Amino acid sequence: MPFRFCPQCGTKLQPDFRFCPSCGEKLPCSADEAGLMSSPASVKDETTATSPASSLISKDSKSPVSPRPAIRKTRNSLQLDKTVKFDIQGSVQQTLLSSPPKSKEDEVKTVGSQTFDSKNQPEVKITSEVLSSPAAKSPRPVRGQAKVSSPVKREAEASDKTIATAEASKVERAAPSKSPLKGGGGKSKKAKHASLLVPLQEGEELTDKAGKKWKLVKLIGQNMMELLYEVTRPTSKEADHILKLGTKDGRIFTEQNFLQRAAKSTSVEKWIKQNRMDFLGIPSCIGFGLHADLYRFLVFPNMGCSLQSVLEEENEPLSERAVLQLACRILDVLEFIHSNEYVHADINAENIYIKPGENSQVYLVGYCHAVRYCPGGQHVEYREGSRTPHEGAVPFISLDAHNGAAPSRRSDLQSLGYCMLMWHTGTLPWSELTQPEQVAAQKRRYMDDVKALLSHCFGTKTVSSAFQAFLTAVMALQYTEQPSYSELQAGLSAALQQLGGSVEQPLHMSI
Repeated sequence: MPFRFCPQCGTKLQPDFRFCPSCGEKLPCSADEAGLMSSPASVKDETTATSPASSLISKDSKSPVSPRPAIRKTRNSLQLDKTVKFDIQGSVQQTLLSSPPKSKEDEVKTVGSQTFDSKNQPEVKITSEVLSSPAAKSPRPVRGQAKVSSPVKREAEASDKTIATAEASKVERAAPSKSPLKGGGGKSKKAKHASLLVPLQEGEELTDKAGKKWKLVKLIGQNMMELLYEVTRPTSKEADHILKLGTKDGRIFTEQNFLQRAAKSTSVEKWIKQNRMDFLGIPSCIGFGLHADLYRFLVFPNMGCSLQSVLEEENEPLSERAVLQLACRILDVLEFIHSNEYVHADINAENIYIKPGENSQVYLVGYCHAVRYCPGGQHVEYREGSRTPHEGAVPFISLDAHNGAAPSRRSDLQSLGYCMLMWHTGTLPWSELTQPEQVAAQKRRYMDDVKALLSHCFGTKTVSSAFQAFLTAVMALQYTEQPSYSELQAGLSAALQQLGGSVEQPLHMSI
């Protein structure tokens, strides 16, 4: 049985229907259809205007046929909407009439939100009701048909992109540049400590808290955190003091705090007398202060040259005897500062000074990383990530420091063990590694295998029994365990005596 379609909404109809059951539009009779076919120009008026009969029906409320609102569409009508819009070769030819052929100048036409080529596709006129349907607003792509968009839509998208780009450029220009002295977020502390120092002019005078003036004579060393100057009093001609200069709120403040709390000259002298010692290598700070509200400085007596400079000058490892002498002196200092609730946390050759002419006097300096491990007599808990990991000289810091935990007493002793191996053998399993994580992995590997560590460092040489005993003891320490300093000291001293040396004798640096 043949079917018809409503020219207004496209609903499939039976031949005997006079009105569309979906939209209420009067359907053309056979005579009207013939007239429409004979007059293509009247198609537009017929499809867009409401017929008089339909208007009469809408006014007469007693009419048996009541029109439905066009917004209520069946599934078939929605499917037909899609067909009318996209299926050019199908049923659209039965319901809509194609316009007369266009000239070559109008090859491409825009209909609704779609663009068609007049050469390949017939132009289709779609009523406003079909265009406003949900199916027309979000059509599905037809297989094999290119995805097109209207010029209005493309212009709007281009405008949006231009506005977004302009806003982004404004934000980029408005964003302030980061100063090396003002780090952002969690890196501010690190940036502050790592800020570069501008050297002061030689001859400039600095005044400490006690009112003493110190004249800068010569810059003798510098790194990212501090500058070292030879200084003298204005009334003296000899540069017999060292001035350490750092940023006001940098790590030098940590060192000053340690020296004032745990390394007072009276406390050092008392310790020496109680333990019947001839010497204790704690530096004596004789002056401190601020300069230009930017710098903090500390003044020390001249303590000689660093062990690192000696190693570089000799360009060869130290003898076992010299290493044992150094270790005994440093162990004395560690026992003192540990008894005052502090750990050094950065033992290496740069922080060890030897006074010229008196080689038996060994100083442990550089307390910029000093940590109070036992405040108020209560040992801190082991918590990884509680501090910045890898702080200090990476080849020699303990595994605790690599893990970001607060260093404890065992940390200092383990660092001393690594230094002893490096000074005597000239190598460590991680000497050639540059990444702190890789160094930490190697240290973790050898933590429970001291023999393998010694075998790697000594190679074909005979392994020192004193080194092995010391490293085995310190590697087995627990985080909060108190080391037996007397036993460690006795082991090192006994080995030193076997080699014909003693702590009081001058250092024999050659191997």
